[in-house]
Amino acid sequence: MKHEGFSSRIGFVLAAAGSAVGLGNIWRFPYLAAQYGGGIFLLTYLVLMLTFGYALLLSENCIGRMTGCSPIGAFRQLCQNKGIAGKLIVPGGWINSIVPMIILPYYCVIGGWVSKYVFTMLSTPVKEFTSPEYAAGHFTGFITSPHWSLIFFTFFVIITALVVCCGVEKGIERFSKILMPVLILLIIAICIYCAFLPNAKAGFTYYLKPEWSKFSYKTVVEAMGQLFFSLSIAMGIMITYGSYMRKGDDLVSSVNHVELFDTVVSFLAGLMIIPAVVAFGGEEAAANAGPGLIFVIMPQVFAGFAGGQLVGLLFFVLVLFAAATSAVSLLETNVHTLMQEMHLARKKAIALCLVEVMLIGMVTVLGYNLLSHVHPLAFIDALKGKDILDTLDYISNSILMPIGAIFTTLLVIAIVGLKTICSEIRNPEKPWYREYVYRFCMLVIVIPCLLIVLLNATGLLK
Repeated sequence: MKHEGFSSRIGFVLAAAGSAVGLGNIWRFPYLAAQYGGGIFLLTYLVLMLTFGYALLLSENCIGRMTGCSPIGAFRQLCQNKGIAGKLIVPGGWINSIVPMIILPYYCVIGGWVSKYVFTMLSTPVKEFTSPEYAAGHFTGFITSPHWSLIFFTFFVIITALVVCCGVEKGIERFSKILMPVLILLIIAICIYCAFLPNAKAGFTYYLKPEWSKFSYKTVVEAMGQLFFSLSIAMGIMITYGSYMRKGDDLVSSVNHVELFDTVVSFLAGLMIIPAVVAFGGEEAAANAGPGLIFVIMPQVFAGFAGGQLVGLLFFVLVLFAAATSAVSLLETNVHTLMQEMHLARKKAIALCLVEVMLIGMVTVLGYNLLSHVHPLAFIDALKGKDILDTLDYISNSILMPIGAIFTTLLVIAIVGLKTICSEIRNPEKPWYREYVYRFCMLVIVIPCLLIVLLNATGLLK
């Protein structure tokens, strides 16, 4: 089977950045920043990005490039002939491969919601959303309608599948090269619009000025959890994309660009949304917005200001682009794993993946209507009363991803060895200024941080 790959380093950077820049940045980051103190959450996130996130992002891409394999194959290859330690670490490859298979179906459900709101901004006067009751009722009415929810979910899945069908270079790379620059331009344009809203200054202060009194261990835990989604780490994605890199590509420089791209987009997403919400309803509205921020609060924001119809449409097109680039990377990771492990052609692997996505995705959609009485794993305190989507998110994001990242860290420091990994990462023609940061983080920072995330998820950290 011919090994696929990116045609250039910029192709890798934009594709990896496209994976990293998704709903985690545009949807999840702003509402977490709003809930956990604005500026202090932003500062905590940036510190963790430059340490914890950087170390894992670089490690996963290095593992992929070293082996040229999917997560399962990469772990198997690197653990071969490593005795009992190797046998204990090999399951980490399976965990990193299972995570995107769990995430993609419910991610496509949320992608369907975004698709619906693009249609809404084209067909419904934004002034209708002036009433909070109408805004909340519109969203609730849609997700509790099985027919429309399934239609938009299927639409989003088809978009994702078409890109992956075209392959790495002609599909994912070309798609990312077009969408990522457009996405950045849209974010900047909407940021400028929001900067001139009445009372926007209070929103900028809330978002940019750290209030130390709002800092707690939850700020750190939520910022670390956000990094998994924001950087696409512990999902097998970066191992897969790393396997598509050319051996001569500068790994350090490429990862630095992805890290910078992702950080800037997260920052701009908060700058785009939080000042607008504060301008609309004050700090309390921002702090209490939660996951419904972009689907309930933002339409009300657009309804209250001049040009809201056009800006609302551009905003949801932007969110749709971000969601699509990440969904493509999730599907590609699953397809790549099946192609390598089952020796399938790309189209057959895609067909199998789509069967899984459609089955789990449809059950997730119905969890808001026909199956709303179903609360999987309700015996776990954290999941009492939670719907199917929240359950899948908890299993993948709070449990499996930290465990998968622990396995990756142990693979690097205990099986392969930091000396070997650093030798693979280092470019003899360029200095690697953050090598000691990387070594320190892998040896001292990463595993304790991951254990804190796990303890918090299981309710053992109070």
